Amino acid sequence: MAGSGEKYRDLDATPTWTVALVCAVMIIISLLLEKALHHMGEWFKKKNKHALAEALEKLEAELMILGFISLLLVFSQKYIAKICIPKSAGNIMFPCRHNPDNDKKIGYCSKGKVPFMSEYSLHAVHLFIFFLACVHVVYTATVMALGRLKIRSWKEWEKETMSLNYEFSTDPSRFRFAHQTSFVQQNASFGNRATILLYIVSFFRQFIRSVRRIDYLTLRHGFIHAHLNPGMKFNFQKYIKRSLDDDFKEIVGINATLWACGCIILLLNIYNFQKLFWVTLLPLVLILAVGTKLQAIIAKMAIEIQHRHTVIQGMPVVKLSDHHFWFGRPHLVLSLIHFSLFVNAFQLTHFLWIWYKFGINSCFHDNFGFVIARLLIGITVHLLCSYITLPLYALVSQMGSHIKMSIFDENTSKALKKWRDNAKKRHKLGSTHSPSITPSSTPGQSPMTSPRSRHLYQNRPFGYAGDGVRRAHSETDIPDGEIEMPVAESGLSQYNAQHEVRLNVEERRDGTDGDGFSFAKPGSRKG
Repeated sequence: MAGSGEKYRDLDATPTWTVALVCAVMIIISLLLEKALHHMGEWFKKKNKHALAEALEKLEAELMILGFISLLLVFSQKYIAKICIPKSAGNIMFPCRHNPDNDKKIGYCSKGKVPFMSEYSLHAVHLFIFFLACVHVVYTATVMALGRLKIRSWKEWEKETMSLNYEFSTDPSRFRFAHQTSFVQQNASFGNRATILLYIVSFFRQFIRSVRRIDYLTLRHGFIHAHLNPGMKFNFQKYIKRSLDDDFKEIVGINATLWACGCIILLLNIYNFQKLFWVTLLPLVLILAVGTKLQAIIAKMAIEIQHRHTVIQGMPVVKLSDHHFWFGRPHLVLSLIHFSLFVNAFQLTHFLWIWYKFGINSCFHDNFGFVIARLLIGITVHLLCSYITLPLYALVSQMGSHIKMSIFDENTSKALKKWRDNAKKRHKLGSTHSPSITPSSTPGQSPMTSPRSRHLYQNRPFGYAGDGVRRAHSETDIPDGEIEMPVAESGLSQYNAQHEVRLNVEERRDGTDGDGFSFAKPGSRKG
């Protein structure tokens, strides 16, 4: 089988011990990787990090798809290499300058035809799939690590909310002019002049302290007043960290649309056409646009406070609404981040693959300056999105009209769903009973109509602290497949307008789950 003078030996001339050794090594490495992923998933579940566990499962599914592609290439490369196409179709759209010497008869094909793909080219594509799998794992891991590192820096701000200085700044008896508050001063100074100036300032702010202390504290204050009982203890920083985990679960996957985009990038990798920067710059432009939009949302909320109120009572309360986002869809911003990260990772994979397989000075990289520029842009996009844009989105996305039920633990999510289903049943049966209220409320008083709340309602013209709480759709309007819960000031107002149903969610302090949240138990509330 192996003729004399050949540079390699076929399998029939290969010692069996070398075959067995190679197979054993590959099997051991594969088993170790599988066990490592399994134990990592179990650790995530033990720590109640269900979103990260689901993200890991998605990552395993993507690796399995890449494995299937690899197996199909290995099995079919011999048959694909025998496919012949007309020379007119095979001599266009080359990634390098075309060499006429390659037009001679090649392989099995007759005169006037060329192979669809050679076995060598198929082997190179097979290697590209391997690089794509490795880069996908490393890229997603660094995205998550940098994002959590950024959010961890907000921990000191969260601790500050337990101090006396913070209680003084949120004291309802403290009155200030709206334009004198730090949040309005830092964010609304340029926005009142021109919209274009607001976006210019927002563009540059994402590079310099994208999230400032006063922004975090004000957005936290608005979130608690909109979704929870005012004055309750709630670790917003851990909630944001869980929200980031939930967002990471979305961006780690590769759907059919992204696979199609990857194929289009390979299709457009044509000689001379590849010198156009638009494909390389697309992720950078999208990430910068998203970061500018998120900064502009914070600025616009500050401007709204200044326009609504002359005098602020306590800390300013931002108005939560989906209308702050493009087309009223906060999730669209995450989709753009997902797309940008994939395109950028795909281009970095392509660069590393060409470098390894053909060398840095190959015809694929005939313009070395262009190659360096693409590499620097890719690294910039990766760092900018991971450390700035994604954590900023995790914070600002909480300013939408909905709260993510998926972030809470399983028991809390089930309780929310059961509460909603019971309300829908009562609505269908035409019940005239008043909705249930929290144990801390009396029959004539809801959690939001406590003495402090009544005082704030009476001082409404001064910008009371409950201004961020808006009336929204009833939970009976939520579709069965909805995973989020709308902000509700009077969720069951159609039954009894004088009662309000609020989500009493507090941080679990049992010591077993550092990031968990649960409902306030009736026996644990006093009043």
